[in-house]
Amino acid sequence: MTSSSNTGHAKNVTNFEILISNVTALGATYNPSKESLTLLALNEKLTAGKDALSAINALEPAYENAVDNRMAAFKPFSKLITRVNSAVKVSDVSDEFQDSVLTLVRLLQGRRAKAISNDESEENHISASHMSYDNRIENFDKLIKLLESDPGYAPNEPVLQTAALTELYTNFVTLNTTVINSEIPLNNARIERNNILYTENTGLVDIALDVKLYVKSIFGSTSPQYKAISGLRFSTPRLN
Repeated sequence: MTSSSNTGHAKNVTNFEILISNVTALGATYNPSKESLTLLALNEKLTAGKDALSAINALEPAYENAVDNRMAAFKPFSKLITRVNSAVKVSDVSDEFQDSVLTLVRLLQGRRAKAISNDESEENHISASHMSYDNRIENFDKLIKLLESDPGYAPNEPVLQTAALTELYTNFVTLNTTVINSEIPLNNARIERNNILYTENTGLVDIALDVKLYVKSIFGSTSPQYKAISGLRFSTPRLN
């Protein structure tokens, strides 16, 4: 999720700042009885909104980099697993062992664990992708442990040996953990932004709408004072 997803939220904050400028220009005429509509409260809310957006912008790069690094590491993974499966087929292992390996290979590559027989229809099967990073890492660990359980799997190629596969697995775990650890503070920052901007009655958007309504009550709907702010849009975009 890039910073472009913050556009709708940023527009609300920008329009809120324009709204404050307009009502400030009204001078002493702008004198709401509701505390949340006073200039002091409005400026405090504006500062909170800006800080909330800034916090998200500061956290997004670490998360995006972590996601990109994990994606890059997994890109050649499917081809490697195909090579492992081929190595198993030419190893001194049983047919049953090969079948067990193939089941995990299918899961790791997003295929059904077992092929559909000729007398079974597609709609009678629930296709679970198993392609989330968590699932792939877990199934990769199962594959490595399965390969380690049979001394017949002993390829001469270093990249196909269980030691190299274990090292790759450890790297996957580290990369996945980095994504998780960078996503948590980002999600918390988004929750804080949503609370500041969109909480019912006390959020920036609802306050802005109340300010517009207050100015309308003072000057009327056809007044230049109200027309100057009536076009300012405040909305609730898709929250994330």
